[in-house]
Amino acid sequence: MKVLLWHVHGSWTTSFVHGRHRYLVPVTPDRGPYGLGRARTYPWPDSAVEVTPEELGRAEVDLVILQRPEELELAERWLGRWPGRDVPAVYVEHNTPKGDVPNTRHPMADRDDLLLTHVTHFNELFWDTGGTRTAVVEHGIVPPAVEWTGELDRLAVVTNEPVRRWRVTGTDLMPRFTAVAPLDVFGMGVAGLPDRLGLPADRLAIHDDLPQDRMHAEVAKRRAYLHLCRWTSLGLSLVEAMTIGMPVVALATTEAVDAVPPDAGVLSTRVDTLVEAARWLAEDRDAAYRLGARAREVTKERFGLDRFLADWDRIMEEETCASR
Repeated sequence: MKVLLWHVHGSWTTSFVHGRHRYLVPVTPDRGPYGLGRARTYPWPDSAVEVTPEELGRAEVDLVILQRPEELELAERWLGRWPGRDVPAVYVEHNTPKGDVPNTRHPMADRDDLLLTHVTHFNELFWDTGGTRTAVVEHGIVPPAVEWTGELDRLAVVTNEPVRRWRVTGTDLMPRFTAVAPLDVFGMGVAGLPDRLGLPADRLAIHDDLPQDRMHAEVAKRRAYLHLCRWTSLGLSLVEAMTIGMPVVALATTEAVDAVPPDAGVLSTRVDTLVEAARWLAEDRDAAYRLGARAREVTKERFGLDRFLADWDRIMEEETCASR
């Protein structure tokens, strides 16, 4: 099957293109948001190929994966076919709703020409999708090539744009944790974090835009994984940290409540409780190991790549067969 999809979310797309199909990824000269092409910091198989808008007009496409509303118009213009009518389409919603929650209407609400697929059950519950058919395919990840060592009594956070997104990512809460353990922040757009928080280098270190394998290797050295997102879909970085074998200290919000069992970490809406949990794990490596070992078991059972790809194969087969 030939599947057209845009490179939007690096970790999710990395898992998706590890399937058995051929994946056509748009690329434009500026490699902007609608033509990013193949990933440069994630390992992708050769079955994911870059295609220009001009090449798409001549390409055979069996299914379109949409992830942003504007991709509907782009697909029509570049393919010369309307997704959902002339070629089967599935819309993937990665994010929690914004605005008038829980009454937020999804941009694809009340459509009969596509399937709207959520990455978490929380998202499906909270988005108002009207009469549009929906499904849930939970995350699956390519297992990181490293395992937790916890040799450094520091906390790890993986986040993107923590200054711009601030309260969404829980950036404002970070100073409360640096009081009990030094914090290492990995991700994109983290360069301005020390100045904004006013924290010294011995309490907050940043690691900006590392390749995925290097980031995993560094994160695995930290004692515990800190997840402070107030309102976001289940972060793949959280699942990756658990797969590495890291214990989790997380806000008990959105899908994290269901994804992290009590014996794999500490979840609470009380920040003081989480701060004390961070102190405990930073001081007690054996306890961190026990929780991390359970986290690794959970992710292998629930977020395995084979299950993820099998779920997507089923959905793609059903949608393409229904259009014949």
